[in-house]
Amino acid sequence: MHAAVLCFDLHVPESRSLKAKRAAVRPVIEGLRHRFHVSVAELDHHEQWQRSAIGVAVVAESHAVLQSVLDSVERFVVSRGDVELLDTETAWIEES
Repeated sequence: MHAAVLCFDLHVPESRSLKAKRAAVRPVIEGLRHRFHVSVAELDHHEQWQRSAIGVAVVAESHAVLQSVLDSVERFVVSRGDVELLDTETAWIEES
């Protein structure tokens, strides 16, 4: 089994309310779910207007496929014009 969790720390520069932040972050989350078939959740900064943390969990049949999906997910998030990527952290889940 090959699995990893990718966490994105995001800045939403145009947001002036929680509603505006959700309107910017929701398409990112839904786009990741539908395009890459991964598990996604907003993890932190729920009450801050211009910050969000998103976690993405990926399981794949090989390390090469896992790395390819992680790279594609990161490119997707970076390409979004309404959010700015501040930091990325990857946690690899080891098979026991």
